[in-house]
Amino acid sequence: MNRLLLGAVLLEKLALCVTAQEMLAPPGQVKFESIDYKNSLHWAAPTNSSCLQYYVQYKIYGELDWLNASNCQGIHRHHCNLSGATSDVREWYYARVRASCVATSSKSAWAMSRRFSPRWDTKISPPTVKLNLSKQGVVVQVKASRVLMRKVHNGVDNNIYVVHPGGKEEVYEVASGSRLTLTELKPRTRYCVQAQTVVPRHMKSSDRSTAECITTD
Repeated sequence: MNRLLLGAVLLEKLALCVTAQEMLAPPGQVKFESIDYKNSLHWAAPTNSSCLQYYVQYKIYGELDWLNASNCQGIHRHHCNLSGATSDVREWYYARVRASCVATSSKSAWAMSRRFSPRWDTKISPPTVKLNLSKQGVVVQVKASRVLMRKVHNGVDNNIYVVHPGGKEEVYEVASGSRLTLTELKPRTRYCVQAQTVVPRHMKSSDRSTAECITTD
């Protein structure tokens, strides 16, 4: 009788584990987000997320084998930095993630991202703009993000937009990190400047930066 009772209890626990495994939903909204070629996979937790860990894999488009993302195995956060694994801008990639519950030894199905290209899908962030007055005029210093410069090195330019009183606009092109001195400006006049980062070889550009304004002496 005791053996029958023990067997029934074990069967019940097994059924609960199987049910839990079947009920463990996969992560949702799996997608790449990329800014300045920093490529991260993001996902949303399933509703039954009280005990979950996540496992991430990736592969190059056309390859058969999935590879483990070494820094994203058994993690609790809902994102994974895949910049190193997806660093070749000429390639296309997929990534996938699944959830696991240690308490029930259950795993969800894999949830896969859409195909991702670092070159075409990354967004370029606007540069920073600094304005200073000098004897010669207004000195404009523009810098692209450090993350972008580490990736692209010297292949970054900046468009500088100078807005004159009345709305007239002039455009200058300078290399990132260079300075532009605006001369022959009217005294005691307010000028505003915006800048845009351009990566010519990848045919990509940022939005314009927030306008920075200065009044001449």
